[in-house]
Amino acid sequence: MNVNELHEANRAAWNEAAEHYEKQVERDIAFLRGGGKNLLPPELEFLKDLGSWCGRAIHLQCAGGRDTLSLWNHGAREVVGVDISERMIACARRKSEALAAPASWHCCDVLRTPHELDRTADLVYTGRGALCWILDIDAWAAVVARLLKPGAKLYIFEGHPLSWVWDENAETFKLHPRYGDYFSAEIQVDQGWSPQHIGNMGRPVEEHARKYERQWTIAHVLNALTGAGLLLVRLEEHPDLYWNSLPNMAPEMIRRLPQTYSLLMRQT
Repeated sequence: MNVNELHEANRAAWNEAAEHYEKQVERDIAFLRGGGKNLLPPELEFLKDLGSWCGRAIHLQCAGGRDTLSLWNHGAREVVGVDISERMIACARRKSEALAAPASWHCCDVLRTPHELDRTADLVYTGRGALCWILDIDAWAAVVARLLKPGAKLYIFEGHPLSWVWDENAETFKLHPRYGDYFSAEIQVDQGWSPQHIGNMGRPVEEHARKYERQWTIAHVLNALTGAGLLLVRLEEHPDLYWNSLPNMAPEMIRRLPQTYSLLMRQT
């Protein structure tokens, strides 16, 4: 299978996963209507004063739009979401319509993000488990580069590549028997979802669509973006989790190693 076929397979998997997100639409509307922001402290630090400089924020792989609309609550004057799943985009649209938010949504493979958006973004935002679903990191970086206005920013808040290698059920850091190679370039094939994230929604794992993912090191991501012409502004590693990926591990143990990272880049 080529990259396009693998991404289409992932579309089917995320359309299934949208069942979980659809149940949370009304909760998310209430949260956002109350001014809620689904942003963690590292994100708030990197995106401070957003309202003073961000006219349009484009969120790549926006899922159900909760994080996208959090950027609006945080000061972006307009938000645009791009996601491969029709059902996820439908969730996002329901939220923005209920809030009368200045938001637009595009359902497509991120590698085919519409050219009408080229050079319109003051900010491109992505992460929180997004990049592992991209199976051509150089093509992805080229999309980011064409979306950004001159001088505009890319901000990634993503799971640290090191977090990929650990056994999520262990009580201490222990290499996963399947994923425990930091430098593996293998595309992993799986079915079903972690119970800490989406769960199996009452169906056997074998009935779920196959999904394809791989981990990119920070070097992969940074080199792809600099190769596309972007300039590094700031890179930081964080102990903060963005989801309960290590449910059996004590918090003080989790925070001894990086769990997420922030990458801020600038278009020339």
